[in-house]
Amino acid sequence: MNLIYNIFIFLYPKAAWLISSKNAKARQWVAGRKNIFQLLESAFSNNQEKVIWIHCSSLGEFEQGRPIIEAIKKKEPSHKILLTFFSPSGYEVRKDYPGADWIFYLPMDSSIHAKKFYAIVRPSLIIFVKYEFWYYYLNEARQRSIPLLLISGIFREDQPFFKWYGSFHKQMLECFTYLFVQNESSAALLNSIGFKDNIAICGDTRFDRVLDIAEQFTAIELIEKFIQNDQVIVAGSTWTEDDEELDHFANTHPEIKFIIAPHDIDEERIEECLSLYTNSILYSAIINTGTDDETIDGKNVLIIDNVGMLSRLYKYASICYVGGAFGDDGVHNVLEAAVYSKPVVFGPEYDKYFEAIELIDADAAFSIDNALEAEAVFDQLLKDEDLYKRMSSNAGQYVRSKAGATEKIMNYIYEKRLLTI
Repeated sequence: MNLIYNIFIFLYPKAAWLISSKNAKARQWVAGRKNIFQLLESAFSNNQEKVIWIHCSSLGEFEQGRPIIEAIKKKEPSHKILLTFFSPSGYEVRKDYPGADWIFYLPMDSSIHAKKFYAIVRPSLIIFVKYEFWYYYLNEARQRSIPLLLISGIFREDQPFFKWYGSFHKQMLECFTYLFVQNESSAALLNSIGFKDNIAICGDTRFDRVLDIAEQFTAIELIEKFIQNDQVIVAGSTWTEDDEELDHFANTHPEIKFIIAPHDIDEERIEECLSLYTNSILYSAIINTGTDDETIDGKNVLIIDNVGMLSRLYKYASICYVGGAFGDDGVHNVLEAAVYSKPVVFGPEYDKYFEAIELIDADAAFSIDNALEAEAVFDQLLKDEDLYKRMSSNAGQYVRSKAGATEKIMNYIYEKRLLTI
C-alpha cells in the first residue's frame, strides 16, 4: 500500500499539469504551488512567534476549522496561524481570510517536501480538519513530537482504515495525538482497530459556525427588494442535475420567488441556469441596473453569480433546497439552511452525511428522488401550515442541540497546554 501511495503522490501533480490547459481548477492547483517553498521561506524568514498550522482540504473543511482558528486568535492573539488548503475551491475563495496570518496551498506530500515544510514553518501545534490524511506530513509531525489533532473527524466502515489491507492507513491515524470525531459510529470504528484512549466524541464544529453566522446576520437590501412579500425557495450550491429537477416548478409558479445559487459560477454554468429558468435575472444585473420595477418585472428567479452570500440567503427562504445530492459526491451543507429554522429539501444521495440523515429523522427535512417529488413536497410545505411550522421548529432545534464542539476542543487544548509548548 505504501508503494501505491507513493505512485499516487508522484503521478497526481503530473496529471494536474497535463489537464491544466483545459481545466481551470487543475490550472489553479498547479499555479498555486509554483515556487511554493520560496514563498514559504520569504513569509516565515523573520517570524519569532509560535505557529499554529491548520490544514483543510477545501472550503467545507475550512468552515469546520474556522471556529477553532477564531477561538485561538481570541485567546492567544500573539500566536500566528498558518492556514493551508489542498484544493483550489478552498484556497481561491478564502485566500484573503483575515483570521489567518498566512494562507498557502499545501505542497504535494512527499518525504522531502514534508521535511522542508516543517523546517521552514516550525509549527508548535497542528490541526487537520475532518478527513485530510497525508502520510509524510503526518509522520513528520510524529517524528518531531509536535502535537497533532484531528477535529470534526468522520469515519465510515468502507474506508481503508477498517479493511484487511488498511495497515498503511492505520499508521497515519497513529500519528495523531488526539482524534475528535463527530459521532458514536466513528468512535466505534476507531475502537475496533485499537484506538481507545486518544479519541473523543465532540460533534461537528460546523454547528457552532452556522450558529455564529446566523447570529451575525446582516440584511441584503437587493434581495429584499426582489422577493418583496412573496414565498421564496432558496436553492443553494446547485449543480446541473439539481436545476433540471427544479426548473419546471419555478417556470410554472411565477407567484413564487426562487433564488438560485449555483455551486460553480463560471460563465458556462451561469448561462445554463439562465436558459433553464425562463423568467430569470442575474444578481449582477440588478446591481448594474438598479432595483426599479422595470428591471425585475416578470422575473421570479434570481440567479446569484457571486460567491459568499449563500449562508445569508437561506434566511430569506420559505423553503431551503440544498444541492449536490443528485450527484455522486452527495448533498452540500444542510446546516447553513437549517440554522434559520427552515424546512430543508435535498436529493437522494445523502447517506454519507449524518446531519442530513438526522435532519430527516428529526422531521426537519425531505429527500426527493425526482422533479415530481420535489414539486409535491414544495406544494405540501407551502400549503400545510402546521407541517411547515413543525418542520421549521424542528430544524432550528436540531442545530442548536448539536452546538459545543469548539468549546470541547479548546478545553482539551488548554488542559494539555498545547498553546504554550
